Amino acid sequence: MKLRGSVAVSVIALAAASLTACSSSDSPSTEPSGSGPDEDSTPITLTFQSLSDQEGAIEATQTIVDSWNAENPLVQVEIVPAGWDGIYDKLVAQFNGGAAPDIIHYEAASIIPFAADGYIADLTDLIDPELRADVSDGIWDSVTVDDQVIAVPTELQSYVVFANATLLEAAGVEIPTGDTMSWDTFQEIAAATTTPDGTYGVAWGLKSPTATFMSLGLNFGGTFFEGTGTDATITVGDAELAVPTRVHDMAFEDGSIDPVSLTQSGSEVLATFYAGKAAMTVQGSYQAANIAADAPEGFDWVVLPPLEGSAGAEQSANPQTLSVNIDSEHVEEAAEFLNYFASTDNLAALNQADALIPASESARAKIAADTAGADGWEMTLHSGTFLTKAPFLSVDAYAQWKDTVATPAFQKYLAQQIDADELAAELTDGWEQTNR
Repeated sequence: MKLRGSVAVSVIALAAASLTACSSSDSPSTEPSGSGPDEDSTPITLTFQSLSDQEGAIEATQTIVDSWNAENPLVQVEIVPAGWDGIYDKLVAQFNGGAAPDIIHYEAASIIPFAADGYIADLTDLIDPELRADVSDGIWDSVTVDDQVIAVPTELQSYVVFANATLLEAAGVEIPTGDTMSWDTFQEIAAATTTPDGTYGVAWGLKSPTATFMSLGLNFGGTFFEGTGTDATITVGDAELAVPTRVHDMAFEDGSIDPVSLTQSGSEVLATFYAGKAAMTVQGSYQAANIAADAPEGFDWVVLPPLEGSAGAEQSANPQTLSVNIDSEHVEEAAEFLNYFASTDNLAALNQADALIPASESARAKIAADTAGADGWEMTLHSGTFLTKAPFLSVDAYAQWKDTVATPAFQKYLAQQIDADELAAELTDGWEQTNR
């Protein structure tokens, strides 16, 4: 890591979308190790800045903390509620003012700049070995900077295809099963379920398209960037353009994507899906909870297998994370709490409440057993096995490029204001300007 320096204020926080546990359902040891207080000591208090903003997740987080505090009277954890809005600027001020909490809730791509500037403790030797083995290497890579693990991953999202089973069956389409679904199959289903009466095969909310295109681009080997930090270079070729050009062609050539949906958010297109005006919608996996709660009575919906392109079914892993302030007086005790927080039972409860995917295999297995795969959980959890670190998440200026260059360029392409060659040029030239 770099020596301590001011966090670069030009980095813009990524949105949480999003957007990990022991291999046994038993929690790891909760006896803090190292230089913690002995029996006769005054209890210490660890401040935990939590960004959870959904009622179920807030309750689950409080339950975990209450349980820890009951079992660890000499190491108490105090939740400091925050929120995702404005959290990057708040953390900049906290770190620069020496007032950052002991335990920091954030996401991988956004905590990395703080780690690179030396504000985050190295957890490599403090993570429970069972937890380490329970999370895939690709997810650990997403929270590793200069060979140091700087966070414990907790919750993730993937992009999945939700389908109206009734409309697929009416079109004579066999609902796909298996580990993955090819993009060609997805496009064939979309065409088959598009009808002259105004029903589209797909409604796809791409008002903010960059995260979707960058993540699903890994299906075709579209990495966009090589290198890390300020030394990263960009390439925008066929692999990087594979997803946006397929979406464009489905909307404007075969007419299987509702073009209006391309200007809407994911949540906005759900009304079209519920009304039976679109057979499928591609969404963040967390939307399964909203569909289960809000869809009309009798609405028969399923989650289809993860999309697979020429390079596989990989998507970008950008987990929510828990990190430790390097200036905390109790780094080891804070790390013990992170191990406890990420136990199987705790992560399963949190992710089920938040409708997200646990980073650990054991927590996924527990949710699968507890839900019996209902409400889309079977395929949603399965999609988590394909999450891996994407190169663009280690690029210093990625967030700024994403917001100021990529999103406007993709929006113009989807509005047919520029063609694919012009899109590639705008993405490339914009990166050169941003990374100066």
